[in-house]
Amino acid sequence: MGEAQVTWVQNEQFVATDSTRHSIVLSTAQDGTGCKPSDLLLIAVGACTAVDVVNILRKKRQPFTGLQIKVSGEQDADPPWTFRKIHVEYIVRGKGLAEKAVEQAIELAEQKYCSVSATVRAWLK
Repeated sequence: MGEAQVTWVQNEQFVATDSTRHSIVLSTAQDGTGCKPSDLLLIAVGACTAVDVVNILRKKRQPFTGLQIKVSGEQDADPPWTFRKIHVEYIVRGKGLAEKAVEQAIELAEQKYCSVSATVRAWLK
């Protein structure tokens, strides 16, 4: 079960702690001392699928040497600035990678294994 705690520090600064007791500093864009909470959603999509892509590529014995995931989101212009689209771009590096294996790893991560992607699937493009 997932669990997190958010504690106000000062002004518009907060510290969030996850179920494994790791912490991250959060703030508004104006405060500028931590991650914007809405950006954490994009980070979560990228990080969740990254873990799965890496594990799947390893199981497929693919010789990857790098993985970068770029996640961007289109939000409404007015409050509550709801995300309407989330775009995910995968950059996988390595010599001798099988394109089909990489495509399958990404598809499995997004469609089957990543809980964050499953939660926001309607917005993924």
